[in-house]
Amino acid sequence: MVENRNLILAFGLSMLVMFGWMYFVDMPRMEREEQARIAAEEAARTGQADKSTSGAVTGDASLLPDTANAPGAANNGRVPGAVDLAGLADLGRSAALSRAPRIKIDNGSLHGSISLIGGRLDDLTLADYHKTPDPESPEIVLLSPTGTAQPYYAEFGFVAPGGVKLKLPDHRTQWSGDPSQMLAPDKPVVLQWDNGEGLVFTRTIALDEHYMFTVTERVENSSGEAVTLLPYGLVSRHYTPETTDFYILHEGLMGVMQSTLTETDYEDMREQKSFKLESTGGWLGITDKYWLVSVIPDQAEPFTGSFSYNPLQGRDRYQADFLRAPVTVPAGGSTEITNHLFAGAKKVELIDAYGEDLGIDRFDLAIDWGMFYFLTKPLFALLNWFYGLVGNFGVAIILLTIAVKLAFFPLANKSYVAMSRMKKLQPKLMELREKYADDKPRQQQEMMAMYKAENANPLAGCLPILVQIPVFFALYKVLFVTIEMRHAPFFGWIQDLAARDPTSMFNLFGLVPWTPPDFLLIGIWPVIMGITMFIQQRLNPAPTDPVQEKIFLWMPVLFTFILASFPAGLVIYWTVNNILSILQQMVIMKREGAPISFRMFGAGQAT
Repeated sequence: MVENRNLILAFGLSMLVMFGWMYFVDMPRMEREEQARIAAEEAARTGQADKSTSGAVTGDASLLPDTANAPGAANNGRVPGAVDLAGLADLGRSAALSRAPRIKIDNGSLHGSISLIGGRLDDLTLADYHKTPDPESPEIVLLSPTGTAQPYYAEFGFVAPGGVKLKLPDHRTQWSGDPSQMLAPDKPVVLQWDNGEGLVFTRTIALDEHYMFTVTERVENSSGEAVTLLPYGLVSRHYTPETTDFYILHEGLMGVMQSTLTETDYEDMREQKSFKLESTGGWLGITDKYWLVSVIPDQAEPFTGSFSYNPLQGRDRYQADFLRAPVTVPAGGSTEITNHLFAGAKKVELIDAYGEDLGIDRFDLAIDWGMFYFLTKPLFALLNWFYGLVGNFGVAIILLTIAVKLAFFPLANKSYVAMSRMKKLQPKLMELREKYADDKPRQQQEMMAMYKAENANPLAGCLPILVQIPVFFALYKVLFVTIEMRHAPFFGWIQDLAARDPTSMFNLFGLVPWTPPDFLLIGIWPVIMGITMFIQQRLNPAPTDPVQEKIFLWMPVLFTFILASFPAGLVIYWTVNNILSILQQMVIMKREGAPISFRMFGAGQAT
């Protein structure tokens, strides 16, 4: 019995430490960082666009190459890390975009443009996603050109083998293209550049109705001799973004090489500086919580994938790139290669479809399902299926709760039967505690004998909770990482199931015109959850140890405060699960003949 008590205490304390750390340390820090990020983005969007550019370096003279990596230099076949020194000055988004002629992008899911200087994809916003649940709020900005506060872009091209000097297109190159065109589904755009030395480069960019670009590069050689080139693709980010910095979610550089997921966050990348791995098939890029920008080479061709960190004048610069095996353009002939770029929201069905349709190796790992992939992804699939039936993720969560409850019904049923037997033994156990109050070893011995004789299990009450915990954390992971939950409304005041309940009992749920501090934002759903948890706990047999009784007494209060900062969808799941458990337990107790009594504040009190 002592071992059982220690097990319960160890479990309870572990849960308290874990939830306490998440509530008092991780959650406040995450919220502070999110508020700072939103404020910074808003300032960059509204205030910086109109700043005077007096004193800033602008014009073609500012477009200086990184001479160590520039195409055409003796770069030993390295992927370029082009630098626009004007990017170190914040010109504002509008001014930065106006520095180059552009071809518009609009496929219904993406808005933006392609720069004809450099041929970069450096201007994208997400048409279906906004900063807040208000559809009139600004669209999420994904890619931005150099010259803004947060340059972030993708680029494809060629470099020359080491020791070979060729005039190749780079970030300064003025491509020919029709600015009156618009990149849209079934309407690819064509860019062209002649190096004046017998090589003509043609870049065709196509876009589907979602987030996948197909980039086909054709090189025609009339120089009179064969030319060897190394194709590359890169994603470059010239700042360190605000992240959730939460252990259950990866944000930073990531990719699949050699069929293995490789992840490096920004802090580790700053320490590691560079990473390379050879592979055939795979992908790599930079991921945020909900968004991904990834270059995807031909899955049948070998490449060298690289992550790197190269700061310049105090600005962080992160890059994920691939360098493909050399291709030879014969004299009088041509060569054509095709790569892909994903730039958009990490929608589960879309990511899975791209991985299957394009044969992208393990592209589904772009979504951080975690080490319990086998549980989190099926759980999402079931949740999404319910959503397809009812059209509301909150209702889908309730249906999922019922499904999970049914799946574990036999186990929970057996547990509640054992608990009912413990409930029936409560008077006899109280007699033993009083009879052997001064002889603890004998008291424990007699209790164990009674448990054995009556086929009762004192730990039966813990089993339903233990069963729920893996599902609880899997659902938490699903709510936390999947974009489908972002800004998904329920009913009434819950307009974002991935965010906390916005109400608070300390201002009477909005009746008092006062905004409580963060730790007092205890919403309606967390309060209901706490009440149901208290009722369920009071229905259980009283712990024989007074210390355990006191711990369990305060757990509903503690969990109410802790779960108040969790996603509302998760609190709804826990609440509905408690209600179903209470009903199931009462039915079984009645069937077993156990008294359905409600203990208030002591092991021996009932009503």
